[in-house]
Amino acid sequence: MILEDCSLSALQAPTPTLLPAGLSPRFHGPLLMASQVNGHSSDSSSQGGEPLREDLQEFLSGEAPLHQLDDLTKVNPVTLETVLRCLQARYAVDTFYTNAGCTLVALNPFKPVPQLYSPALMREYHSAPQPQKLKPHIFTVGEQTYRNVKSLMEPVNQSIVVSGESGAGKTWTSRCLMKFYAVVATSPTSWESHKIAERIEQRILNSNPVMEAFGNACTLRNDNSSRFGKFIQLQLNRAQQMTGATVQTYLLEKTRVACQASSERNFHIFYQVCVKLGASTDERLQWHLPEGAAFSWLPNPERTLEEDCFEVTREAMLHLGIDTPTQNNIFQVLAGLLHLGNVRFADSEDEAQPCSIRTSALLLQLPEDPLLDTLRIRTIRAGRQQQVFRKPCSRAECDTRRDCLAKLVYARLFDWLVSVINSSICADPDSWTTFIGLLDVYGFESFPNNSLEQLCINYANEKLQQHFVAHYLRAQQEEYAVEGLEWSFVTYQDNQTCLDLIEGSPISICSLINEECRLNRPSSAAQLQTRIESALAGSPCLGHNKLSREPSFIVVHYAGPVQYHTAGLVEKNKDPVPPELTSLLQQSQDPLLKVMFPADPEEKAQEEPSGQSRAPVLTVVSKFKASLEQLLQVLHGTTPHYIRCIKPNSQGQAHTFLQEEVLSQLEACGLVETIHISAAGFPIRTKVFMTDSMVSWFGDEEGSSPKSAACSQQDRVWDHFRAVGGEAEDLSGYAFSQLELLEHGRAQVLEQCARRIQGSWRRHWHRKQERQRRAAVLIQAATRSWFARRHVRRLHAAATVIKRAWRKWRIGMAFLASKELDGVEEKHLSQVPLPTGSFLLPQTQTSLLAAIIRLWPLGLVLANAAAGVRGFQRKLVVWACLQLRMGSPSSYTVQTAQEHAGVTSIRALPQGSVKFHCRKSPLPYADICPEPSPYSVTGFNQILLERHSLGHR
Repeated sequence: MILEDCSLSALQAPTPTLLPAGLSPRFHGPLLMASQVNGHSSDSSSQGGEPLREDLQEFLSGEAPLHQLDDLTKVNPVTLETVLRCLQARYAVDTFYTNAGCTLVALNPFKPVPQLYSPALMREYHSAPQPQKLKPHIFTVGEQTYRNVKSLMEPVNQSIVVSGESGAGKTWTSRCLMKFYAVVATSPTSWESHKIAERIEQRILNSNPVMEAFGNACTLRNDNSSRFGKFIQLQLNRAQQMTGATVQTYLLEKTRVACQASSERNFHIFYQVCVKLGASTDERLQWHLPEGAAFSWLPNPERTLEEDCFEVTREAMLHLGIDTPTQNNIFQVLAGLLHLGNVRFADSEDEAQPCSIRTSALLLQLPEDPLLDTLRIRTIRAGRQQQVFRKPCSRAECDTRRDCLAKLVYARLFDWLVSVINSSICADPDSWTTFIGLLDVYGFESFPNNSLEQLCINYANEKLQQHFVAHYLRAQQEEYAVEGLEWSFVTYQDNQTCLDLIEGSPISICSLINEECRLNRPSSAAQLQTRIESALAGSPCLGHNKLSREPSFIVVHYAGPVQYHTAGLVEKNKDPVPPELTSLLQQSQDPLLKVMFPADPEEKAQEEPSGQSRAPVLTVVSKFKASLEQLLQVLHGTTPHYIRCIKPNSQGQAHTFLQEEVLSQLEACGLVETIHISAAGFPIRTKVFMTDSMVSWFGDEEGSSPKSAACSQQDRVWDHFRAVGGEAEDLSGYAFSQLELLEHGRAQVLEQCARRIQGSWRRHWHRKQERQRRAAVLIQAATRSWFARRHVRRLHAAATVIKRAWRKWRIGMAFLASKELDGVEEKHLSQVPLPTGSFLLPQTQTSLLAAIIRLWPLGLVLANAAAGVRGFQRKLVVWACLQLRMGSPSSYTVQTAQEHAGVTSIRALPQGSVKFHCRKSPLPYADICPEPSPYSVTGFNQILLERHSLGHR
């Protein structure tokens, strides 16, 4: 990577101001924002003059576009309206994540955005040197937690608290974080490690449909509201690879099984079994759920939701290791609970509805008569001898015992499912060392009719809000202490008063409700209201609605006031489980109920204590408080991170932002308070350190020594301090509040560093280029030498082949010539006498004639060539080739082409007829033979010779 010039124009910094310790600076000046794509800034000046004019107008107006604000602490002023406008502007441009100090705000897009959660983007955030410099994303939070675990120092457990309403995207956020950790927390070289992480991720994702079916329900505010809390621990080994996970649940709203508010539904699983698209007809008949059957615990059955996916639930259960027979057993128990809800009791001793109780006993595999007796008759143990008395229950008491039985069975079933999930994904305790926790907690709730469930949920949100405030402020205080700043917090809304009202000691709402449960008298809603108002009248967070007709009280939470009705509050808190009900369920022949209700003598002894050592009653509030304390203890041992999920609308429509609904969620999650806490300190902190090593490397100016450079830097700080009227002897307890000045100094230092890095890089690059050039020349010279040698070798080989071929051809032609002459030349020369007047040829000419006769084709060519033998020798060659008699030269006429290349014609006048031999002749008309002649002299070709009579010459 080559660094381009990053010279920055000199900006005139405003006059700096120094604030004493304890004052919180707020920057109200112009704010320049650069357009970014995944955190990479783009220069607007290169795109034309129009963006430049827009930036100039934004600078002069002192305001930046709201959709460019990646952090809500930069909104000025920080109010619900400005935060709402900023989120709406970012949602309009498909920007769904925004920082709010140390919290990430996530808007549900309600549409698929594959590029926002692609593996390539995961790797980009994972490989980025500073992920926080990129655009806000849940991957930023995930990468920060993973790097904290992977730190070189002692790793610390991490936790991510995902809060928000149902439908705001908590489950989707948890899934994306799971996929992110499955990508980054696996070894790329270990296929087995990757498969283990993939299996864990798949099983956890498969657990979501099961837990949502058994733990979610349709409420007034959401069609898929989680009625329980969930904390997932991702277990990592020493190599920071995922080896397992565990799931822990909190406060299942089991009351919903037997009691549903108006316009709400029961848990999804009941509707999945009963709808037409759910279980088959044979299965429904097997579970005694015929089509069109009505059940009192199944309100609004005509309302079909997207969550009523029975096949998805069954397939997910198969992946978790729950086979089909076990599934059928689960659905049979659920059908038995539905039939149990149809049982009605009368005030007289007439039996209850026999059909419903008989069907319920059959499905639960319980004896019918003991079941009916247990629901109608209460067993009382009194006296030192623990005498047993049987007392018939009233109609209301029978209904309560019936509901208690159903809630007990359903709660045990839900806990059993969680244990099955944990057994399939949990790793060996010795195989992991650290974990990353994902807390998917229910959001703040406020309905027209709020009871014990809403009180516990809001109590949990209060505790988590206090944990957030304590953690953030403590971390901020530690950071300022390290920097040497004597800093005190400004006033902020603390929810400790509200927590004291709910859980304080010795008197609080929880203690008063528990006390009502322990009193051996009927509970009165009006009396409970009077006790709460009189005992806690001095609390500023307690209110009263004088217009309410029903007994109630108001608690002013950090997210707003909520009115709680006291009717039924004590009964829900008691959650009584009569021992005879547990004993009855232990007698069941159903395999699943036997597992959930084992016949343990020790457990039975604990459930039936003696009168002298009676244990205190364990209420719902007490158990929830204990589990919440355990969760907070786990969170306190981790480094927490926060994600607030916001739902733009209740209809789940994309590109729809309803301000009223979002505003209520902002109030409920306390987002504005979070921003105020972040903005109360120094929300924007930039640190540029100039150590001795850096000074010695960079220097202050050219040729300056390290000592002079350090003194120069110190003098500059003192000059700025005196320019604003500072009179202190040192700078301890002061902090610069002008962001432009700090940014300008930071830009100068970065520019200086960049220039030196560029110079060093270019020098290195030129040296590397020169070395590469010299190496290329040497390689070229060697290559050319090798090519030349190879070419010469090829030429030698080709010449050898040509010579060999020529010699072969010459020998072959000589052989053909000897065959053509048929030995005539030797006979002719030996038998034909020379005439008297003939001249004698010299010895050299005789040898030449013999050679020419043997190689007559070549001689013929040479004789008629443009350049070659001339004169008498040429004639001798022609005579020899034509095998003419050595008579008087005047008796023959030989014409050759002396001026032209090649043979044009050869004319001879033999004394006798010429005999032509046409065999093996390649010339045309070679098959034409002249008149026979008595002479035995043979010619060469009819075309080469022209027959003439001797008398014509």
